[in-house]
Amino acid sequence: MDSQKALLEITDLCIQTKTSPPKILCKDINIRIPSKNIVGIVGESGSGKTLTVLSILGLLAPGLEISKGKVVFNLNGDIKVLNYLSSDDIRKIRGNNIGMIFQEPMTSLNPSMTCGKQVLEAILVHNQISEEEAKGKVLKLFEKVKLPSPESVFKSFPHQLSGGQRQRVMIAMAISCEPILLIADEPTTALDVTVQKSIFALLKELQANSEMSIIFISHDLGVISELADEIIVMYNGDVVESGNALSVLENPQHSYTKALLACRPSQYLKGERLISINQEGIVKDTIDNPQCSKEVLLQVKALSVFFSLHGSSNFLSRQQKQALFDLNFDVFRGETLGLVGESGSGKTTLSRALLRLINSNSDLIKYQDIDLDKLKGEALRKFRKNIQIIFQDPYSSLNPKQTIGKIILEPMIVHRLHGNYSKRRAKVLELLGKVQLNEDTYNRFPHQLSGGQRQRVGIARALAVEPELIICDESVSALDVSVQAQVLNLLNDLKREFGLTYIFISHDLNVVRYMSDRIIVLNSGRIEEQGESENLFKNPQSEYTRQLIESIPGIN
Repeated sequence: MDSQKALLEITDLCIQTKTSPPKILCKDINIRIPSKNIVGIVGESGSGKTLTVLSILGLLAPGLEISKGKVVFNLNGDIKVLNYLSSDDIRKIRGNNIGMIFQEPMTSLNPSMTCGKQVLEAILVHNQISEEEAKGKVLKLFEKVKLPSPESVFKSFPHQLSGGQRQRVMIAMAISCEPILLIADEPTTALDVTVQKSIFALLKELQANSEMSIIFISHDLGVISELADEIIVMYNGDVVESGNALSVLENPQHSYTKALLACRPSQYLKGERLISINQEGIVKDTIDNPQCSKEVLLQVKALSVFFSLHGSSNFLSRQQKQALFDLNFDVFRGETLGLVGESGSGKTTLSRALLRLINSNSDLIKYQDIDLDKLKGEALRKFRKNIQIIFQDPYSSLNPKQTIGKIILEPMIVHRLHGNYSKRRAKVLELLGKVQLNEDTYNRFPHQLSGGQRQRVGIARALAVEPELIICDESVSALDVSVQAQVLNLLNDLKREFGLTYIFISHDLNVVRYMSDRIIVLNSGRIEEQGESENLFKNPQSEYTRQLIESIPGIN
C-alpha cells in the first residue's frame, strides 16, 4: 500500500462529543487510501466505521467534533485538508469529487420527491448541462445499476420501490458525477445475492476504468473478500488490524479479527450455537434445537396480490400489476420457514398480505381455525396479536419521538395486556432483559442506540403481545456479523423459550440455511421451489435457485 500514491490520508484522527467532559468515540485513527484501490472497513456496530467516513465529508452530527488529526485529500495534485475547509468549499467536493452511498436508503432519500428528480438534482448541482441531458444521464445510470424499467423508476417515489431498488437508486446518485473517491457504507445490505453480485461487478468495473478509489464498509466479511484489496478492522473506535485482504483473511493477527471470521453462519449446522462477541470476548455454548411439529398453524391457498399502477395523473388508475400469483403453502407450528428470492420477488408483499396490511385475493388464508379473509374491524385488530413482524429497517420502524419503554409498552396498552401501568412497565423491563438490553434503555430514544440495539427493541416490541407466529423481514440484514450472530442466537433462544414459529425472510442465503427447517424460493411473485433446507441447498431443482446459491459471496 505504501508504494502507491495516496488519494486520501487520515492521520491521528480523534472524534469526540461536545459534552463536558467529552466522550472519545474514535481515537488516533490512521488510514491511507491509495489511488485506484478498494479498501474494506469492517467491525461491529458502534466500532466507529461510519463516524470515520462521515468525518471525511464533514457530515458528523452537530453534537460531535474532530478534536485532533487531519483528513488530507489529493484532488488531482491539489492537496486539501478536508476538516479545515469551510462549509462552502467542502460542499463543492461532496457529491462531486467524493461520492457516498448511505446505509439506509429509505431514510436517505427524500420521500416527497421522485427518485429520478433526486438523481437529476445531484447532477445539475455539479454540472452545467441542460435538464434534458441530465435526464438522459439518469436513465443510463438506472440501466447501469440494473434497475428494471428506468422510465418507471424515474417517476416513482422511494416508498414505491423495494429496499434493493432504493439502494440501487442511491448507488446511481453516488456515481452520477463520476467521483474519484466513492464511500460505500453498507451499500449491498438490502440487496439479494444476484443483484449484489452485479453491483460488485459494477463497482469493480468503475474502479478499474477510472481513477476512482472505493472505501467499502460492510459487516459481511464474505462481501469484503469479494471486493477489497486492503482490509481495515475497527473495534471500539480504534483500528486493531489492517493489511492486504488475503493476509488478513487467511492469517488474522488480532483476536477480534479471528472472532469476526468465526461468527459467520455459513460455518455452522442448523441448531449449532453461533460464536458471538461480548465484553468478555468470544462466547459459545450449546443449545437444544427444538423440533417442529406437523400441526399446520397457517394454511395458504391460491394467494394473489394486485397493485394499482399510476395513471398519467399519478392518482387513480384502472391499470393493475399482479405481484403474487396463486401461492400455496403451509406453516407448521414450531418451525422456521425461510423465504428467499431476489429484490422485488414478492417476499415482503407476501408478509404484508399474511398480516392483512394489504388487500389480497385468495381461496383461503387460515390461521388454526380462523379464516383471516373474513376478519374485519375489531375482530382483525384483536387477532393481530397472534402474528407479529420484526421489520427490516430498525431505524425507520421505531418512532423517533418516543422512548424505548413507550415503544414496547404501546402494543400492550392497545391489546389490554398485563394489567396496570406498573405491571406493564415490569413486563417491558423483563423483555429488555430477554433481548439482552440494560434497564436504562427504557428511557432512551432510538437514535441513542446502535443498529443492533434498535433491532433488539424491534424484537422486544414483537414479543410484547405474546404472539405465536413472528415474521422476521430481513431482521438481521443491517447488522454487523458479530451482532448478527448474537441476534440469531437470541431468536433461536426465544423460539425455544416461548414456543414461537418464524417466517424468516432474508436475501442472505447462508443465514436462511442456518435458521430454517424449510425454505420457499420466490421468483417474480411465484413459488419457484420449496423443500427441506439442506436438501434444497444440496440439490436445487430449479435453475433460478441454483443461480441464487452460486451468487452467495464467501471467503474461499
